[in-house]
Order: sequence, then C-alpha cells, then structure tokens
Amino acid sequence: MSTPKIKATVEQMVTPYLEENGFELVDVEYVKEGSNWFLRVFVDKTGGIDIDDCGRISEYLSERLDENDPIPSAYFLEVSSPGAERPLKKAEDVLRAVGKDVFITTYEPVDGLKEFEGRLLSFNDDELVVEAGKKSHAIPYSKVASARLAIIF
Repeated sequence: MSTPKIKATVEQMVTPYLEENGFELVDVEYVKEGSNWFLRVFVDKTGGIDIDDCGRISEYLSERLDENDPIPSAYFLEVSSPGAERPLKKAEDVLRAVGKDVFITTYEPVDGLKEFEGRLLSFNDDELVVEAGKKSHAIPYSKVASARLAIIF
C-alpha cells in the first residue's frame, strides 16, 4: 500500500474515535527514517493534550491497526501533540491562527520573498495577510507551501 493510501486509511480509522472524544486530527505521517518506518499521528484538543490522552489514542489505534493490518512492514507508532509550532494544514487551522505569530513559506516569491514570519492579521479563502516587521504582505492562499504557528522572541 502506498504512503498516501496508508495515511488515508489511518485517518479513516482514527477520526471517529477522536471526534467522539473531543480531539482533532492534525496530521498523519508515514515516513522512513534510516532503516525504520514511523507512523506518526498528531492530535490536539482545546486546552492541549497530555500523555494520558496520547496513550489512550495510541491504544485504540494500535488495536484497529492490528485488526485491519493495512501496513505490511514493521513500523513504530507514535501519537503526540503537534507542539507549540503546530502546522496549519487546513484552512480552518489558518483561520484559528488569526492574531497569532506564524511562519509561512510560499511556492513562489510574493513581494520578493518566499518566507514570512510575523503576525497573521487576517485570512479568507483566497488570501492571508501577514505583518512581518513593519510591512504587511498579502499572500495568495494558493501560493502557500507550508504554514505553522511560530514562537517569535
């Protein structure tokens, strides 16, 4: 099974449990590091998640994976918080980040730049406005390669 299919299958398995228990699926990664494969599931909830939450989710998902066996090779399962610099994968994530510090990369230059770190002033389905330094940048959402929350000192 291909990596995108594995990710989609894991998302289908875990999403109902997460929604029933007040969690949000942030991302699923299936990656090879060295000679080992890792299945990483990033989960969050209002107020953040703790080690007990991760343990319960891991136990649930591990049982479903054992029942359905969608991954033919050995792998390590990791369930964790997305962290303080949480990725902003969906439009809803970006909308919730308005007013917060973000780090944005783009596929092509906008205002001569491909990286923006600053306060997310606004977002609609077509455009993000980021204040970086003393300048505001209007970034077409279609040009965003990656976005995450940022800790700026």
